[in-house]
Amino acid sequence: MEKQNKWKELGLYFSGCVKWLALAVLVGVLVGACGTAFGVGLHWATQTRTANPWLIWLLPLAGVGIVTMYRTAGQPGGGSVNAAFVAVRTKVVMPLVTAPLIFIATIVTHLFGGSAGREGAGLLLGGSLAGQLGKLLRLDDTDCRMMTMCGMAAVFSAIFGTPLAAVVFTLEVGSVGTMYYAALVPCLVAALTALGVAGLAGLEPTAFALTQTVAMSPASVAKVLVLATLAGGLSILFCELLHAAPRLYAKAFPNPYIRAAAGGALVAVLTFVLHTTDYNGAGEHVIHAAIAGQAVPWAFVLKMLFTALTLGAGFKGGEIVPLFFTGATFGCAVAPLLGLPAGFGAAIGLVSLFCGATNAPLASVFLAAELFGGQCLPLFALACAVSYGFSGYFSLYSEQRFIFSKLRAEPREHE
Repeated sequence: MEKQNKWKELGLYFSGCVKWLALAVLVGVLVGACGTAFGVGLHWATQTRTANPWLIWLLPLAGVGIVTMYRTAGQPGGGSVNAAFVAVRTKVVMPLVTAPLIFIATIVTHLFGGSAGREGAGLLLGGSLAGQLGKLLRLDDTDCRMMTMCGMAAVFSAIFGTPLAAVVFTLEVGSVGTMYYAALVPCLVAALTALGVAGLAGLEPTAFALTQTVAMSPASVAKVLVLATLAGGLSILFCELLHAAPRLYAKAFPNPYIRAAAGGALVAVLTFVLHTTDYNGAGEHVIHAAIAGQAVPWAFVLKMLFTALTLGAGFKGGEIVPLFFTGATFGCAVAPLLGLPAGFGAAIGLVSLFCGATNAPLASVFLAAELFGGQCLPLFALACAVSYGFSGYFSLYSEQRFIFSKLRAEPREHE
C-alpha cells in the first residue's frame, strides 16, 4: 500500500511540475517583457537627465506629481517593496494598480535626479503583475503566492541580468532562515525565460570587470574578515538612516505634498552645492569606477544621504543599487588601509553591504558569482557570511521576518 501511495504521489508531482513549468514560462514572457520595458525606460530616463542637467530643478514638482498620482489611485502608502513580502507571506495578491504606479513613479524619480535604484521597484512590478495573472487564471491563494514569487524573480532577472541571484533572493529574503523550495523550479524557469526576453530586446546583464584580485592566504582572509565586519556595521547605519528619514520628514512636513517638494528641493540644492551629479539616479558609472579602483573617500556617505533624502520624501525606486554604490565606494576607500587592492575591496564591499542590509547570504554569494565571474568566490562567500552575522537583526525591509536565530541553531523565539 505504501509503495502504491509513493507512485501515486509521484504522478501528482509530475503533473504539478508540468503545470508550473507552463505557468513559469508564461510569467517569464509576459512579466519579463514588462521588466524589460521598465529597464529600457530607466535607461532612457538616465540618458535624458544626463543630457539635460537642468531637469534636477524640477524634482520638487516631480515629487508632488508622484504623491498626487498615488493618492488619486487610492494607494497613498504604496510603493514599498515590503508590500511584496506581505503578499507572499499572507497569500494576498497586490493590487494591479501597483504595477503602473511603481513603473511610472520610478522612471520619474530617475528622470529628474532622485537617488534611487530599480530592483526593489521591479519586485513590486513583477509580483503584482504575476499575482494578478494568477487570479485571472483562477488559481487558489497558495498558487497565487507562487505566481507572485515567480514574477519577482522574473523582473529582477530581466532588469539586472543575474537569474540565480534573483531566484535565491526571492526564496530567502522574506523569511530569514526558511526558503520556499517548492517555488525553486518555477522561479528559476521564470527568471531564465525573462532573461532571454530581455536579451532579445538588447538589455545587457550587469557585470563588472574585476581586474584586481588577491590570492587565498591567512593574511587575505584576515583582511577580508575586517572589511566585511565594517561593512556589516555600515549596513546597520544604512538601514537605520533609510527608516529614520520618513519619520523625520513626516515630523517636519506633515503635508505629503510639501514633504515631497521639500525633499526634491533638498536633493537639487545639494547637487548644486557639490557641483556633481554622481549621486543622482542609480550612479552605476561610479560603481564601475570603484571596481576599477577609483572612488572619492566620502562618496559612500553622500550616497546614503542622497538616497535617504529621496526615498524618505516619497519618491519611488529601489534601494539595492544605492546599496551597491555605497558598498563599492566604501570598500574602495577602506581596502587600501587594510592592505587590499582598492578594486577588490570595492567588490567585497558591494556584496557585503548588500548581504548585511538584506540578510540574504546565499543570494549574495550567487550575486558575487554572477557579477564578478566567479573570481575569488570563497573570499566573497566569507565576506557575505561575516556581514550577515555582524548586521544583527537590522534590515532594510521592515516586513522581513527572522525565523531562525543568527547565533544558535534554533528558532529566534528561543533566544
